[in-house]
Amino acid sequence: MKITVINGTEKQGVTYRLKEIFLDGLRDEAEITEFYLPKDCPGFCVGCTSCFRTYEHKCKDAEYVQKIEKALLSADLLVFTSPAYVFHTTGAMKAMLDHFGYRWMPHRPAKEMFGKRAVIITQCLGAGGRSAAKDIKDSLSWWGVSNIMVCSFKLMSEIDWEKIPEKKRRQITAKLVNTVAKVKRIDFSRPAKTNLVTKCKFYAVRMLQTGLGKKDPEYTDYRYWKDNGWIDRTRPWK
Repeated sequence: MKITVINGTEKQGVTYRLKEIFLDGLRDEAEITEFYLPKDCPGFCVGCTSCFRTYEHKCKDAEYVQKIEKALLSADLLVFTSPAYVFHTTGAMKAMLDHFGYRWMPHRPAKEMFGKRAVIITQCLGAGGRSAAKDIKDSLSWWGVSNIMVCSFKLMSEIDWEKIPEKKRRQITAKLVNTVAKVKRIDFSRPAKTNLVTKCKFYAVRMLQTGLGKKDPEYTDYRYWKDNGWIDRTRPWK
């Protein structure tokens, strides 16, 4: 099994510890590739629209973005981690996700994503863990990922792992171990099922692309959909 991990911060704090507990249960049977933000994707999207109008390799940060994308596409399991910063994911995570706007379904989604599985790990002091996870989940679902597990923790105490009460740490560890057990039961030789919501998004965008193609058959996104056979009878989940 191949796992690609996107860490929303370089800090080795509580979120890092949660991620390590999760990965510890999988290390013996997995090849793990990790990226730490912003180090591994330091540039902000400047809205040049090159990735939309032409191709993603025209992005000024393509050397970083394409390296991450290659790892995402080759992985069996995607893991995204982030603490909650003012009720949202970290700025570094948001900046990286912005770079993948061209992979949203209305543009040029990668067919591999429709069979992926993902785990999102977030934590917060009081509130915001769920909304931080939603920031990430929104992008994953629009990439075509249907099978997404969320582990979100409300610490309600200290921001240092060692200062969190032992009982609370045991509860957190137990939840992560349970998630690992769910992952181990998955047959990764078969792609994840694409759910109804994702299929509805796909068909809505297919109608949009068909209309755009009638106006301009050489439109970049339409050509991509046409070349993949999605305007016709081919579907990315088959």
